[in-house]
Amino acid sequence: MGKINELFGSELRVVNLGLESFKDSVQAQGVEALHVDWKPPAGGSDKIIAMLDKLNKPSIKEKIDRANRKAAELIINAQPVLIDIMPASKVIPGMKKNMILHAGPPITWDRMCGPVKGAVMGALIYEGLAKGLKEAEKLAASSEIKFDPCHHHRTVGPMAGVVSYSMYVYVVKNETDGNIACCTLNEGLGKALRFGAYSDEVIAKLKWMEQVLAPALQKGVRVSGGINIKDLTARALMMGDECHNRNVAATSLFIRELTPHLLTTDLEKETIKKVIEFISGNDHSFLNLSMAACKASTDPVVGLKDSSVVSAMARNGTELGIRVAGLGNKWYTAPAGIPKGLYFPGFTSGDSCGDLGDSTVSEIAAIGGSAMAAAPAIVKFVGGTADDAIKYTKEMYEISTAEHTSYLIPALDFRGTPVGMDIMLINRLNLLPFINTGIAHKDPGIGQIGAGILRAPKSCFEEALKDFCGLF
Repeated sequence: MGKINELFGSELRVVNLGLESFKDSVQAQGVEALHVDWKPPAGGSDKIIAMLDKLNKPSIKEKIDRANRKAAELIINAQPVLIDIMPASKVIPGMKKNMILHAGPPITWDRMCGPVKGAVMGALIYEGLAKGLKEAEKLAASSEIKFDPCHHHRTVGPMAGVVSYSMYVYVVKNETDGNIACCTLNEGLGKALRFGAYSDEVIAKLKWMEQVLAPALQKGVRVSGGINIKDLTARALMMGDECHNRNVAATSLFIRELTPHLLTTDLEKETIKKVIEFISGNDHSFLNLSMAACKASTDPVVGLKDSSVVSAMARNGTELGIRVAGLGNKWYTAPAGIPKGLYFPGFTSGDSCGDLGDSTVSEIAAIGGSAMAAAPAIVKFVGGTADDAIKYTKEMYEISTAEHTSYLIPALDFRGTPVGMDIMLINRLNLLPFINTGIAHKDPGIGQIGAGILRAPKSCFEEALKDFCGLF
């Protein structure tokens, strides 16, 4: 008993594990206490721990680590360059007149959310396949229209993600690996097809983009000989963008790069003026271009043997889906969450559609939510504090395998953004990827009602880990 009596007679120093409130209670008694932020691996799930133990055997882990280093290198070394602007029918593989591409994993008409249905109906009217909403809805519900994810056709689409036959798309080539990716042009502010709006003004704007905007931009891009999007993104991160929900600097840099080339074409000055005004009048103009660049940068990892790096993450308003490099093109899905954020006057979270769009390709390519620390002003758009922006990026480092060598964050002493999102780390740490996003109304025809933040759902990462474990 002597030693125990000595213990209780000496000055106590407490190390606390678990609830932090215990440490607070001890300190309130004047006792020195240190809190250790410890959590059981995999949230305490025996099944997940067993799978991770298998994958962490030295002979297996060596293969995975080697493949993940390769995946990170492929993404980091990609050189996405805007080489053209063309109609979807001429550049997107497998595109047909009766085909509508959408964001996220595969989905049928009966399961689509309101904004995607609204965008599909608007696209059918735009293409001249339907004369009005009733006719468009009937056609969409029939077997005559084929729906397919943008990701299946080397394409990405923001929010509803709808791409139809006549729409022009950015064509971005990864000069390192030779692959191409596409994305539609940004429609600008106000009611837009990408948020499920389909009014006459939406269709009229799409027609103007097809007949005036896109052909003019095409001439400028072709004269330029190609515009390096990776370079513009790296510079924009230094200027306060994260290039997903904040593209103020990137849009300005793109206009500055393109304008001299537009002026050397045979375009009328009035047309050039309208094109510049349209793009510069919308701070999100660069987003679609950035998405194509991110898709071009991440596609080379698809099918990379033994890699546990996430190769795609996308949402269709009903489900969020992920694909994992070593598991090829298979989707792993879970119900889409509802973003928490800032809503336009008159709207609340009760009006919100589920998380929506292919723009989470940004996080896979090491920008967006992964680069929030570079853009503290983003919180004025999606909610939170400047400290939150840094916290979210630091969390993304924990579930990533490497750091980007070109995308740097000034606020973190120019540390590279986290790259190589890893399902093993996500499951072991029970830490889910962070997403910032726009918010669409749950009903078709209304459009954007705000912007916000959320975490990816857990179950899709667990299911992917199960299949990945089965490879070894």
